[in-house]
Amino acid sequence: MNAFPQLHQSHAWLDAVQLSEPLPKRLAVAWSGGADSTALLLALKSSAYEVCAWHVDHGWHSGSAKQAEQLAKQAAAWGIPFFSVRLEQSPDRNREALARSGRYEAFQLLAEQSGLTDLCLAHHRDDQAETVYMRMLQGAGVHGLCGMRPVRERGLLKLFRPLLHCSRRELVEALQHAGVSWLEDESNRDTTLWRNHLRRESFPAMVACGVEPDLLFLRWQRQAAVVVKEIDRVLAAVDVDCSQTCCSLDWQAWQALSPVVRVYLLQRMMQQLFGEGVVAGRRHLELMNVWMEQGGRGGLDLSRSRLMRKDGRLRLVRKFDADV
Repeated sequence: MNAFPQLHQSHAWLDAVQLSEPLPKRLAVAWSGGADSTALLLALKSSAYEVCAWHVDHGWHSGSAKQAEQLAKQAAAWGIPFFSVRLEQSPDRNREALARSGRYEAFQLLAEQSGLTDLCLAHHRDDQAETVYMRMLQGAGVHGLCGMRPVRERGLLKLFRPLLHCSRRELVEALQHAGVSWLEDESNRDTTLWRNHLRRESFPAMVACGVEPDLLFLRWQRQAAVVVKEIDRVLAAVDVDCSQTCCSLDWQAWQALSPVVRVYLLQRMMQQLFGEGVVAGRRHLELMNVWMEQGGRGGLDLSRSRLMRKDGRLRLVRKFDADV
């Protein structure tokens, strides 16, 4: 990597790294050392944001600790505060999911230690297309097909993704134009990791068949966003009462909803009771549809909760409060 001083002499290289929206003046950047996060870090630095670099060493290969040291030196040369957390090596099984959860746990720790809770992530347009494709393969609904949000909250953190409109090629070209190099993570070549398999094998195979995967899956994303907007419009008109132990609404209003809208309303009620990220599984949703077809008699046990019809209302209650 080259030193930072040459970057502030000309902002021409930032033309492809224009941020999608204003950001907090002081923020952290999740910096792996790769091209994407390096472009984001330097774009923010050159645009007079007060940035610090948060690095997570996953320990996936023997040289990862040495790379973290190299990044620390480079950040110091650029005048950027640098903080690093090393994770224990993840087992081969479900390594991507464990790495993702471990990464966010590390970011939460850094937020607690620093008091800085605004974090920028360098996900770009290609990442978004890959995410939509992965979620389609996983059987996600339309909310999942909306992909990654530009802004969201996760625990203490407020996450920003200001580069979702940029392609990786644009970011790489911007760095090359500025004479800035970056690190290539050895794990990016590992096609046993699902995202790498899609990126290195599935997408090229589509291109060979005359299909532009980025255009295809981003079109699906836009269409999903339209459907979600309509679902949200319908849900906004539904009067739901929620407490810490129970969510309820008028039974007739619940019956009038389409099965698709019922699914999303149930998921929202579960999140009201148990917090973000807690949702009913596919088997429970199928059971709910059968239960409704049978007239909603008795009750239906879901994960940690029970769905029932009582006093003219649909009620979702915690299992230990099922007599509510």
